[in-house]
Amino acid sequence: MNEGPLRERLIDVGVEMVTAEGTAALGLREIARRAGVSHGAPRRYFPTHQALLSAIARRGFADLGARFAAAGAGEAAPRERVRALATAYVAYALEQRGMFELMFRHDLLDSTGQEGSDGPRLRESTRPLFAMLVGLVSRCGAADPEVTAAALWANLHGVAQLWGAGSLPLVLGDAPDGPDRGASVARLVGAALDAHLGADPS
Repeated sequence: MNEGPLRERLIDVGVEMVTAEGTAALGLREIARRAGVSHGAPRRYFPTHQALLSAIARRGFADLGARFAAAGAGEAAPRERVRALATAYVAYALEQRGMFELMFRHDLLDSTGQEGSDGPRLRESTRPLFAMLVGLVSRCGAADPEVTAAALWANLHGVAQLWGAGSLPLVLGDAPDGPDRGASVARLVGAALDAHLGADPS
C-alpha cells in the first residue's frame, strides 16, 4: 500500500472520530483498528501519539482558516471583518466541539513539531490565523494590536466554551441550541468587540 494514502487515512479516521465522539476517543490503537491496520502501523508515519493528534488538529485549523477566509471576504471595513471572523470562530467552536477542543489541547498535541518530515509543524498552522486577527485589529486603531488581539481571542474562546458548556445560555435564559442562539452569540460577539476595540463609531 502506498504510504501517502495510508497516512492520510489514519488522519481521516481520527477526524471522523473526534468529530463524532470527542477527544477521549482518540486512542492510537482505536484509530489503527478503525483504519483497518495493525496497532503498530501508525508509528511508521507518526513517531508519537501526539504527532498523530497534531496532524488531526491541523485539519481543524485548515477548516477554520477556510471559514475565516470565506467570512471576511465580503467585508471591506476592518472592524466588520473582525466581527465576521469572530462570529465564524464561535460558530466553528459550537458546530465542531470535539475538533475545537482538540485544537487547543496543547497538553495533548506536539505543538513544537516533529509531526513527520513531510508536514509543517502545528504552530505553523495556527500562527497565520492569529496574525490575520492582529493585522485587522491594528487597522481598527488599537494601540497594542497583538495584546488586544490576544485579549479579544481569549474573550471569544471563553464565549465559545461557556456557551458550549451551557453556562451562558443558562444565565441569559436561552436554550443552548435553540432558535435564538445566533442572535445571542451575535450580541456577545458585539460586546466583546466593543470591550476590546471601543464602541462602534458607525
